[in-house]
Amino acid sequence: MTKPALKTNAGARARKGGFGKNGGRGPGDYRRRGGAQGGSDGPILLYGLHTVEAAFANPDRRRHRLFATDNALNRLAERGVRPDVPVESVTPRRLDGMVGRDAVHQGVVLEADPLPPYGAEDLGRARLVLALDQVTDPHNVGAILRSAVALAADAVVTTERHAPEEGPVLAKSASGALDMIRHVRVKNMARFIGEMREAGFQCVALDSAGPETLEATAFGDKVVLVLGSEGKGVRAGVREACDTLARLDMPGAIQSLNVSNAAALALYVVRRALSPTG
Repeated sequence: MTKPALKTNAGARARKGGFGKNGGRGPGDYRRRGGAQGGSDGPILLYGLHTVEAAFANPDRRRHRLFATDNALNRLAERGVRPDVPVESVTPRRLDGMVGRDAVHQGVVLEADPLPPYGAEDLGRARLVLALDQVTDPHNVGAILRSAVALAADAVVTTERHAPEEGPVLAKSASGALDMIRHVRVKNMARFIGEMREAGFQCVALDSAGPETLEATAFGDKVVLVLGSEGKGVRAGVREACDTLARLDMPGAIQSLNVSNAAALALYVVRRALSPTG
């Protein structure tokens, strides 16, 4: 069988509403983002059972077609997924040709539009926001998205440049979390931090030179936790825009963590420090 064409549906993508109760901007024209499908305008391919299940549960995800094996369709049905798009029964080999042999598609691929471009204006009701300053690895960002959902963060913020765009690799690494949390992309992280401080958020950058440990830091009611890339860390201009620096002290022989592990630990510390209403 031939590989299906990913067709653009320009003009039909704008829709009302936004994220949850807060509303939001219309998505406008989408670009195909990231992964093997990156480059031109058009939908993206999402794969994996958790990823596809979350995409069907997200009212903000505009879906087009589902390609699945009979076994995968049965597994989706067991999870309560009722596809609201045309379904094409295909072989695993066909799916390999769509997303690559190395992709763990679990027998299911969904053709869908990228999510709407959420912005800082969509964070009015947030209390815990995680900002990633030029973290570029989609596997790390995907793992961080999953931890952010698990620890009840309200949003993950990345830069428009030097950060992975939405695509199949990021979505698969997030294992459904991409459709369960706001992923905000900003042009200028330092400016975003300034805007959040003006909105009443306490902005804390994780830095090995922080004067206090994260556990000893006093947190307000609304917090933006900022992490930087491995090696460079949070950039100087972004650090200066924050209210304070804090560090994570490691008691063992290894003194540093992968950024996704550091994010999970830091989110846990901050989440426990926030009031129960958070």
